[in-house]
Amino acid sequence: MNRTFTLTRAAGLARLGTVTPRLGRTYAAERNADPGPDAETSTTALSPYLRRRLITEAEVVAAAHEAHGMAAEKFVSEVFWRTYFKGYLETHPTIWADYLRLVAEGEARLAANSGLRSTYERAVEGRTGIECFDNWARELVEDGWMHNHTRMWFSSIWIFTLRLPWALGAAFFLRHLLDGDPASNTLSWRWVAGLHTRGKHYLARAGNIRRYTEGRYDPAGLDEGARPLSEDMEARLVPLPLADPTPDGPVALLLHIDDLHPESLPLGSATVERVGGLVAHVPGADGRVRAADDAAMADALARAGEHFGCPADLIAPEWAGDLPVVSAWAPVGPSADALPLCVRVRRPWDEVAWPNATRGFFQLRSAISKVLQSVSSDTA
Repeated sequence: MNRTFTLTRAAGLARLGTVTPRLGRTYAAERNADPGPDAETSTTALSPYLRRRLITEAEVVAAAHEAHGMAAEKFVSEVFWRTYFKGYLETHPTIWADYLRLVAEGEARLAANSGLRSTYERAVEGRTGIECFDNWARELVEDGWMHNHTRMWFSSIWIFTLRLPWALGAAFFLRHLLDGDPASNTLSWRWVAGLHTRGKHYLARAGNIRRYTEGRYDPAGLDEGARPLSEDMEARLVPLPLADPTPDGPVALLLHIDDLHPESLPLGSATVERVGGLVAHVPGADGRVRAADDAAMADALARAGEHFGCPADLIAPEWAGDLPVVSAWAPVGPSADALPLCVRVRRPWDEVAWPNATRGFFQLRSAISKVLQSVSSDTA
């Protein structure tokens, strides 16, 4: 597979067209297999586009249903896992703050503990002696990509075999993954560790790795009997904040990298007279990830300027003049942290899905049909 991603909406739609024929039974049967970096991935590789909403979840699900009907159920479920993680973090926002704190504490531990630092450096440089893990670490740094099943194996080995802090592993992923999403990444690492669903962790097993890498790897020395991690306090559920009503009349539209399809935003009777872009990279993002964010924003600004027939550029001081500023809702993470005070509107997909993402995934899975009935505006 070509691991180079062109971060534009046109490229995302082209990729969607390429993978749509296999989003039914083929996806369900083959998605767990990692054929390696030189082969076409068994997953869709749509995540860099979905992470920035260059293409929307509603568009992707509609394409899968149109092509495969109910045979696309497994793929649709995987799309909703992304939504579930966003909704869960939105209603448990202290998890993001705790993650940032744990990264800082982990970095302090590395500075103070030479043994831990040595293990960490071998892990991120691909020098642990565990062949599969080392290859995956190098591929991540070189390509900005990792198969979804492989991410689970990697994080499990990081936590339970190498005994490294989970938050430092999550930070390693965010620095390099071109689809690095604060919610999906943080909560996936917590799920593997046994913190998201308390006491239920994911252990990488040699037999599973051997099977789903088609025998390329058969690692020895994995801790297949480790206990899940624990924490003192469970994150508190907070009510989902209400979205703001869109003002009538002229507005300035502020884009951020969590939502770059302004053409389908629910703006009501507002008239967009100016568009600005705000790029807030994930903490520590490497040059490839930062360049991808910048390219995606440039594409969105160009489309927005053409769609609304107005100036569109990165924000500068006083960029909006006297116009009220409207933005798509920024989910918990760097964009939300950087967003200035403004009117925040929420897509129907998130408005219906997120209140059903406060506990386990089954809660949201039971509401999928309700979500899909509400999102016709997202498929424009």
